[in-house]
Amino acid sequence: MGTNKPYFLKDKGMKPSGIYVRQGASSVPASWEQIRGMIKQTDDDKYEAARSFEQNLTFDFAKEEFTKRGIPFDESKFITLGIMNMDKTYSNLGALISDQCQHTIKIAVFDGTEKKVFKDRKEFGGSLLKQLRDAFDYLDLNNKTYATFSGLERIDKRDYSELVVREALVNAIVHRDYSFSGSIIINVYDDKMEFISLGGLVAGLSEADLKSGISQTRNEKLAQIFFRLRHIETYGYGLPNIFSDYKFFPQQPEIKTTANSFVITIPNKNYCTISNSCSETSFAFEINRITNPAKVINYLKQNGSISREEVESLLGIKQSRAYQVLREMAEAGLIYAKRERGKRIYFLNKH
Repeated sequence: MGTNKPYFLKDKGMKPSGIYVRQGASSVPASWEQIRGMIKQTDDDKYEAARSFEQNLTFDFAKEEFTKRGIPFDESKFITLGIMNMDKTYSNLGALISDQCQHTIKIAVFDGTEKKVFKDRKEFGGSLLKQLRDAFDYLDLNNKTYATFSGLERIDKRDYSELVVREALVNAIVHRDYSFSGSIIINVYDDKMEFISLGGLVAGLSEADLKSGISQTRNEKLAQIFFRLRHIETYGYGLPNIFSDYKFFPQQPEIKTTANSFVITIPNKNYCTISNSCSETSFAFEINRITNPAKVINYLKQNGSISREEVESLLGIKQSRAYQVLREMAEAGLIYAKRERGKRIYFLNKH
């Protein structure tokens, strides 16, 4: 007998019906606890490297994803990827990427800002790569567009930037602790999205470390696969990208951690406008993010209107920057535009 216990009947798999242990003079099916103990004794301590209980795995969706990216995906690459161990048994990572993945993502959409009335709910299974795509598409359906007008010009704003939703979702999938059997939970409210994944912070890291881009991956091989498939652009940049998107917004994303959970909440940027709950603070944030808005506003108060050429002269900036300043001020609701004598003229909005 070798050292890579447990050994199992090929047609039964790594489960009690396929693994027997000696009990006195007879052989009896091993319990789940005995199987886990044997795996822990002989395998890597990391969950993703340990042998999967389920060995009858298929990888149809994963192969499709790798093929789309032009990356080879066949059994000869499985050991390198960490999907298969040196003894040719599938690892837990293999189970996570397989079509038979036992973990799921559950998304609930609520009516209002509290967890009271369900509008809809979905559960997504299969390969983690499929769950990522399916969950993102469903969240995108619930990422509404709110339209405002600057004069005759329509300005569309989504509740959440696609980058923020993607980063929060990828973070929940890649960094959760898969030794827990529960699902990733995503709650969608009128005013926020909440991503809840199992497993607290990796030992030695603080919430401040995460915000600054310091990263210690719990599932290193899984992260590498997501990186190869370009679902992760740069290690450690996911959470900083989220906070950067809200840099000039009055409400900030929130991180809450316990010993066994990680929660990130991202605010709906359109909610305060739709609900008429925007405060003077939020108005001040919009002003502060724009280069020299006070000069433009004072000019408008004195002269009634301003053109792009006058903004260039007033602020000492080039044409492209002047367009940007005017667009940002219009998006913030500070000014609106009218076309007069063949050119766009800007006027001060009344607040």
